[in-house]
Amino acid sequence: MAAYKNLEAWKHSMQLVKEIYILTKMFPKEEMYALSSQLKRAAVSVPSNIAEGCGRNYKKDTIQFLHIARGSLYETETQVEIARMNNFIQEGELALLTTIITTCMKTLNGLISYYEKADLK
Repeated sequence: MAAYKNLEAWKHSMQLVKEIYILTKMFPKEEMYALSSQLKRAAVSVPSNIAEGCGRNYKKDTIQFLHIARGSLYETETQVEIARMNNFIQEGELALLTTIITTCMKTLNGLISYYEKADLK
């Protein structure tokens, strides 16, 4: 198993992807190629960039991919708010996603801080 799969940031972001896929199944059909598609791409980008960053040979590259993952997380958060604003999701679903996104943000920020302070090449 690759080392990135042991990272809490990756695990939490995978949980986010799972919840986003469940949620978007309930979106209106006309959103299939619009917000639903964009939301899934943004969410999938988070663990994908964590994994890619961990696969890089240089600290600077790893940090760059972790920053991209964080940007995708902010994008996901914004799109969840857009879905709520358009009544595609209920308050309970919003609360769950907000909790997962907050956890993802904290663990991802911690991972970024670790790499920034680590004595790596």
